[in-house]
Amino acid sequence: MGAAEQRDGVDLTNLDQPLTAEAGATKRDLVDYLDGVADRMLPGLAGRPLTVLRALRGRAPFMQKNAPKYTPDWVRTTTIWADASHREVRYPLCDDRRTLLWLANQRAIEYHPALGLADDVYRATHLVLDLDPPADAGFDAVVAVAHLVHRALADSGLAGAVKTSGAKGIHVFVPIDGTSPPDDVAAATRALAVRTEALDPALATTKYVLDERDGKVFVDSTRSGGNTVAAAYTPRLRPGLPVSFPVDWADLDDVDPAAMTVHTALDALAGKDPWRESMPGPQRLPDDLIDQGRTIPVARVAAMHEGKRRARARREQSG
Repeated sequence: MGAAEQRDGVDLTNLDQPLTAEAGATKRDLVDYLDGVADRMLPGLAGRPLTVLRALRGRAPFMQKNAPKYTPDWVRTTTIWADASHREVRYPLCDDRRTLLWLANQRAIEYHPALGLADDVYRATHLVLDLDPPADAGFDAVVAVAHLVHRALADSGLAGAVKTSGAKGIHVFVPIDGTSPPDDVAAATRALAVRTEALDPALATTKYVLDERDGKVFVDSTRSGGNTVAAAYTPRLRPGLPVSFPVDWADLDDVDPAAMTVHTALDALAGKDPWRESMPGPQRLPDDLIDQGRTIPVARVAAMHEGKRRARARREQSG
């Protein structure tokens, strides 16, 4: 057993062991960072079904939704039916520092909360666009499309906050007031993505199928309903353990996403909470945005139909 200590009633063990061979961080680095950022991170986790990425010794990293059987009874959980797997899933709710420390001790590195709260998980509290660059693109390509999103938001009468994903992408969050049902939020998200693409189709694409993106940044509008997104301030399992970090719109051009890690982010925050400070208040989604979105096919459904069309074309050619 490695070095052990206790914080907030949680026994912390094996703190000096590396998280993974590539992470460049120990379990202590993870625990110290999450403890230091807890007051800023917890508001984005509390009350939301939580999926975590764990990295146990001797195992490949894995995403975990179900709270393990050995989860302490003081960790709040919520049970939700999962249509995809046809089973009930008992999600943890990370409502307080003690739970966050317990999860960190379980080597939970990444934190992906649902966009909705547990009591109505399909009603998202934020409209989210996830900007995903092609494999060979630099971060400047994603920044250029983030500026397009900023323009599309302003043109639509909306405001949002922006953060790095902690990997290669950017997340844009638009807080919404809860008056729009889930289908309308999804529609508005699609419309905002299409409006972004229309501002510069040479840079941005809404094509869901990877080989149709032509080296452009994908404006992903599928983060709605009961979906998850990486939390602000969460570490990501990449070399150096970078974190998802809030950015001012005006500072996007100067951002190096790899510079914010579990080793550097707390000093960079300097006691501030830029995610809370930059987040606008909840907004009503414009009717015209929702109406436009209703005319746009759901990306996954369109991709499924395209896949079937291609398969049919291949069969006809081979026949």
